[in-house]
Amino acid sequence: MAALQSIRKHGAILIGAIGLALFAFIAEEFFRSLETNSAVSKQQAGSVYGEKLSIQEYQQYVEEATEMLKMQQGVENLTEEQQQQVRDQVWQTYVQNKIIEHEAKKAGLSVSDEEVQNALVQGTASSLRQFVPFVNQQTGRFDYTGLQNFFTEVKKMQGTQMAAEQMEQVEMIKRMWGSTERALRAELLGQKYQALLMCSFIGNDEAAKEFMTAANSNATALVASIPASTITDKEAKASDSDIQEVYDELKEATYVDRETRDIKFIDVQVQASKADRDALDKKMAETYERIISGEDLAAVVGAANSEVRYVNAPLTKDAFPRDIAMMLDSISAGSTKAPYLNPQDNTLNIIRLVSKQQLSDSILVRSLGVGGDTEEKNLQRADSILNALKGGAAFKAMAQKYGQNGDSVWVSSAQLQQGIIDETGAKYISLLNTAGVGEYQKLEANGAQIIIQVLDRKGSVEKYNAAVVKVPIDFSKDTYSTELNKFNRFIAANKTLADVEKNVGKAGYVMRDLENFTSDASNIGGVSDVKEAIKWIFDEAEKGDISKLYECGQQKDHLLLVAVAEVHKKGYRDLNDKNWKSTFTALANSRVKSEAAYKKLAGVKTIAEAQKKGAVVDTLSNVSFFNTPFVPKVGVPEPAISGAVAKLKQGQTATVKGGNGAYVVQVLKTEKAEQQMDAQNAKMQAAQMQMQTSFQSLMPVLLRKAKVVDNRYKF
Repeated sequence: MAALQSIRKHGAILIGAIGLALFAFIAEEFFRSLETNSAVSKQQAGSVYGEKLSIQEYQQYVEEATEMLKMQQGVENLTEEQQQQVRDQVWQTYVQNKIIEHEAKKAGLSVSDEEVQNALVQGTASSLRQFVPFVNQQTGRFDYTGLQNFFTEVKKMQGTQMAAEQMEQVEMIKRMWGSTERALRAELLGQKYQALLMCSFIGNDEAAKEFMTAANSNATALVASIPASTITDKEAKASDSDIQEVYDELKEATYVDRETRDIKFIDVQVQASKADRDALDKKMAETYERIISGEDLAAVVGAANSEVRYVNAPLTKDAFPRDIAMMLDSISAGSTKAPYLNPQDNTLNIIRLVSKQQLSDSILVRSLGVGGDTEEKNLQRADSILNALKGGAAFKAMAQKYGQNGDSVWVSSAQLQQGIIDETGAKYISLLNTAGVGEYQKLEANGAQIIIQVLDRKGSVEKYNAAVVKVPIDFSKDTYSTELNKFNRFIAANKTLADVEKNVGKAGYVMRDLENFTSDASNIGGVSDVKEAIKWIFDEAEKGDISKLYECGQQKDHLLLVAVAEVHKKGYRDLNDKNWKSTFTALANSRVKSEAAYKKLAGVKTIAEAQKKGAVVDTLSNVSFFNTPFVPKVGVPEPAISGAVAKLKQGQTATVKGGNGAYVVQVLKTEKAEQQMDAQNAKMQAAQMQMQTSFQSLMPVLLRKAKVVDNRYKF
């Protein structure tokens, strides 16, 4: 009771304390939630319509697209430029698909599983043709049966022991198929959306008539021109109101859906000094002497730090760098080309051609692997299998006994060369090139044994066993340190953009400009590995700010200083924007000068009269409503001439005001097209042209409404 009375006595205090504790707990959870949400938001590659794409998901899409491209091109690696193209393509495809998905959903459009299944069976969708492992190379159609067989085999193998490499390949194909199936659904939905848009446009009889007339004829015409460029500013010059009128008309073109920056930068590329070059020349001379003295080629090439690893096997030219491949036929077998400079990639090179011979380009081969035990037991088992095969045992039955299919496969020289990762790979290639048809051969591979049989050969190609020493002419640490210290001193002495611009030339540097720089750029002035600099430009810098020094470039051979000269927010550009003002001024001037030229031709009825007014004459062929004729004497295309010619009969003349001058046009002759378009086809194509024109205008509007956010530069 005493305890209860004590609680009642201090109830208000206790309730207050409990309330504070609860508040502290809730607040802690609230702020923890904010931190979690903030951390999650920082991991977003971007968003469309507010729907976020995580950086992990984006990177997964990029990896899938990268593997697909490597498989299509038959290469092991992509260049930095190709990798950036893949990243950008993945993002653009994602945005476009989300926009179409959003609009299609509003229209009640979707893609059913049955439609996907039908597309798979037909095998003609463009997205399916990208999935190389299951495309019939002869027909170009998707092999749906092959895909089904693959998944059936994968299901059978579940629970069985697979080699790590085989398991990795299966998983890669499954991931790539997931990517292909997504692309197929997006393609089918896009087709439905475009079909819906097409139904919104109907070509009427009048439009079809104009379209058919234009399609069924073309003309040859004389054109007398007074170019706008010949009208002086005294005769005609655009006023501020003329420029404003052009801006108002074309304002939509100035809309930018993202922030951009005008930047200035200094790029210092560190290069080898004379001392560096002398040291490399000496090392290459020593390497050359070691090669011609007969030392082990693999050891010599490795010690020289060559960019090209020596493979002691016959290879086609494609296995070598392009510049080396071009040199191989000029070297005789057994000889060595002394060190020479290749200025294209800034390397010193030595080539030792061991041998050159004509060998099979494609080989039909089957193999059986023996592993999973000690080297001694693997060898004993392989010898036992080899003796059984030589005694007449069936290869396929023997392979199945050891959990392998024993199927034969054609391998090309290119495929073989891609697989060389060590000395075993080189031995494998040499064995396949030299083995007799029908013979059984045995190859040791990291403790395992491989029994190989060549069944057939076809094609013939020149193959080369060549040792290549290719060494970049690089700078030393001392040279780099010297350049770094020099540039740091310059930055320390020039704290403002004005100071940098004033003294950059005196210091021997060059400052370059980049206008409308965007965050999705992969380089700055051609310098790669600049992510940190781009983050600074868009996340930290204000107008007039100067960055710290960045060490950039794939080889870390560039020193970079960046300054932000102007910040452009998302939206419409102002008329006084320096980039647009000159464009609108030029357009306005062209218009008023074209008007002045048109007035010069007032009352002119013939080409000869126009010439007396100072006009220059061209003869234009194949002029039709579908072709924008190029006027050589004016130096520009002029659509207005197409419209005029379409309305004129043979021998008739008209005066035309164009965008870049004024013209007197006379039709010399008209000709009928070889294939005449009928009215129904004309009506359909007229509608289609309307749809395409409208769609081109529609997509930028949809893109703007999608509120696209691109944060990829942050990662």
